[in-house]
Order: sequence, then structure tokens, then C-alpha cells
Amino acid sequence: MARRPKKQAKRNGGSGTPGWVLLLVGLLIGVVAAGAWYLGNGGDVDKLLPRPDPEAQAPVVADEPVAQDAPEPRAKPKYEFYDVLRDKEVLIPDAELTAQAQAEAAAAADATPPAETADGVRYLLQAGAFRSAADAEALKARIALTGEVARVESAEIEGGTIHRVRLGPYPNAGSLAAAKQALDSHGIQAMAIRAQ
Repeated sequence: MARRPKKQAKRNGGSGTPGWVLLLVGLLIGVVAAGAWYLGNGGDVDKLLPRPDPEAQAPVVADEPVAQDAPEPRAKPKYEFYDVLRDKEVLIPDAELTAQAQAEAAAAADATPPAETADGVRYLLQAGAFRSAADAEALKARIALTGEVARVESAEIEGGTIHRVRLGPYPNAGSLAAAKQALDSHGIQAMAIRAQ
């Protein structure tokens, strides 16, 4: 025996009133309420508009107008990273670094122990300097993938913070040159620095 489908209104227990009729009744009730409110205000739309205050007075203006001085444009500070650190750190050119490493290698061939750095002198590699700590950390992670160990040093320079990615210190120019070449082989450019 086949089952006959039930009608939607009977299944939901409703009276079968269509939705459009309910919408029409709601709109009609809204129009009647708005008309009652309008007539309750006497049908005067001017009551709904703002009214000026007849006792209001204009603000007093000085006799002489004061010219406003335009603020002087501040000159952008010239930011030269190595000018700021010139007294503390010296960039070692690649040619000088290579010459020092070869001199140390020649001294090692003569069975002399490799020279350690003089008191207070450190050999460092700087792979980058960033305003953003996140950029510095990203480069540090990239260097870690090469097998080298880097650190991020923060410094306050001309009112801003610089995050420098550095490696070292290295005991001599030969070990510094080897680390620099290892970074270069992975596409990371670094600068050799002699720091006091």
C-alpha cells in the first residue's frame, strides 16, 4: 500500500496561513502605528526639526588675527649605521681579511701556534641589521640551517632600535674567513668586523 505525502501545514500543526499574508499584516500594523504617532504630534512636521536658540551669541573674535606659524619641517636624520659605530667597530675588507688569513696560515705552516686576538679585539661576522626583530630572527633561523650559530643583538641608535644578526667572536682572521666563506656558499652575505 502506497503512502500519501502529508501537506506541510498539517505536518507542522499550522493553520495554513501563507507567509505573505503575515508580512502584509505586519506592514499594515506598522503604517497604522506611524500614522497614530504623526497625528498625536498634531501633524506638525516642524516640531520634529531642530530649532535655533534666539539667545545664542557668537564667540568673541580677537581684534588682530594671529597668523599661525607653520611648523618647521623636521629634517630626516641621516642614518649611517657605520658612522655611528665607527669608533667601536671597523669593517674588514675582504682583501684584508684574505691577506690576514693567509698570513696566519703561513705562520701555522711554520709550526707556530695561530695568533689569538689582541686584548679587547674581537672578530665578528654581521649578517644583517634590521629595524624589525622578526626579520632578524628569520635571518638567524636561515643561518642555523647552514650549521652556523648566530645571535640577535639589539642596540639603541639615534632613537631607534636596530636588531643585528651576528656570529662569533672568532679567535683569529682565519676562522673568521672560513665562517664567512661558509655563509657565502649558502647565499648569505656577511661583513667581517673587528670590534674593540
